[in-house]
Amino acid sequence: MGCLTTHVLDTSSGEPGAGILVELYRLGDQRTLLASMTTNSDGRCDGPLLADDGFLVGEYELVFHAGDYFRVRGEDLPSPPFLDNVVIRFGIASTDQHYHVPLLISPYGYSTYRGS
Repeated sequence: MGCLTTHVLDTSSGEPGAGILVELYRLGDQRTLLASMTTNSDGRCDGPLLADDGFLVGEYELVFHAGDYFRVRGEDLPSPPFLDNVVIRFGIASTDQHYHVPLLISPYGYSTYRGS
């Protein structure tokens, strides 16, 4: 059975994105909150965001509360910040694969990819 994981790297400091709130939503007729976790000191969640019987084919959304993270670090952000909540929408097409969705973030840009 597959699972969904994530991690965050702060590319402006070259350090893990520790202490970032990450929310996972399933999309469909309604937007349903499935999980809410905070990244650990390694920029990872302590367990999968989605696994076992809850790991279903469908469309999902990860919301990374990056603005709060940069404010806590003392970044001088404009009001409103260029990036606040970073939203990544993606699909899970196979329940027997591992989906890893990392976020590389700075106050003014981000990137993601399907990792392993």
